[in-house]
Amino acid sequence: MTHSFKPVDEQLAYLKKGVAEIIREDELRAKLEKSRASGKPLRVYLGVDPTAPDLHLGHTVVIRKLKHFQDLGHIAIFLIGDFSAMIGDPTGQSETRPPLSRQQVEANAKTYLDQVFKILDPKKTEVRYNSEWLGKMTSYDVVRLCGHYRLARMLEREDFRSRLENNQPISVHELLYPLLTACDAVELRSDVELGATEQKFNLLIHREIQREYNLDPQVCLTMPILVGLDGQRKMSKSLGNYVGITEPPQEMFGKIMSIPDELMWNYYELSTDRSESEIAALKKQVESGKLHPMDAKMRLGEEIISGFHGAEAARKAAEHFQRVFRDRQAPSETPVQKIPRGAPTKLTALLVDLKLAPSKSEAERLIKQKGLEIDGAIVEDFRKEIDLTQPREFLLRAGKRKFLRLVVE
Repeated sequence: MTHSFKPVDEQLAYLKKGVAEIIREDELRAKLEKSRASGKPLRVYLGVDPTAPDLHLGHTVVIRKLKHFQDLGHIAIFLIGDFSAMIGDPTGQSETRPPLSRQQVEANAKTYLDQVFKILDPKKTEVRYNSEWLGKMTSYDVVRLCGHYRLARMLEREDFRSRLENNQPISVHELLYPLLTACDAVELRSDVELGATEQKFNLLIHREIQREYNLDPQVCLTMPILVGLDGQRKMSKSLGNYVGITEPPQEMFGKIMSIPDELMWNYYELSTDRSESEIAALKKQVESGKLHPMDAKMRLGEEIISGFHGAEAARKAAEHFQRVFRDRQAPSETPVQKIPRGAPTKLTALLVDLKLAPSKSEAERLIKQKGLEIDGAIVEDFRKEIDLTQPREFLLRAGKRKFLRLVVE
């Protein structure tokens, strides 16, 4: 089956949106030109080890880029690293990661697919498992594979180098990880592989091993890390600054509305399918005062949520936010309390000071029961600190009906 592809410049503009690095862009252009001339789609894959079952918005950045290739008519391959997950990826690890059991991997893989197909088109996605080929390798195959790569190159890797310098252990199976996952690229005969910026080392090894097996090396395309709701650190469950894609729409909406205004453009770029020019036009409207930043952010929230929960649920979440938070902004409805700037303060202590809770233990209980919202986002961590060093405003809601607008001067 032949495809009629869009002009190469148009494809490249769409594919480059939000990308951290393309290794190498001239090769990607050449591959796209060849694909357009022959009518043969590129084979593009993303390998994911199902180490944790729940995805947040940060995980979806690279999945969305795979969707962009799919949108353009290329073959999207979602590779589940069921074999490699049992080894454990050393990327970013300061110690050996415990391997997962077969049962854990299978349960996580199923959850992953349910969530991934909210972004990718299930009918057009090729799903593969790397146990298909890695599970069949003989010890002879493994030794031959290892002969294609030098140990000195492997130890140039930052994670390994710092562990060696600090006399921390490195297991031999960790050195095997990037080599075994390179077999995925060989087996899939991939033209392009996607990954997060922290995967760059692995992706480059995959490219080199393809060459060793007389294949045309793939292009590596890396995506940046999505910054979490705090506007500073990478989105992660352990930091509590994440938006889970299976969370209720209202909760997702509140969380998205809590991000700093300047961060929303980054979210538009990495968490929606809007083109660079559309995002630039929106940004211009906000800068010129034609569009309120809050309205631009509400559009963002609606767009992200409709992708995971449908347009109707997204609209309702936006209406709820409008009704409860924006329409209550008038001081006549919401009491305003001004406090001077100061050091960051424990949230539980602040709630007692503001008379929103009678004691710290009650404040803690309120948060644990998801009864506290700041700017529409439910607070989940009772240890949270509130930054009072800068002038800003917060809309606090304690329980069902206690509202307070806190103004830091």
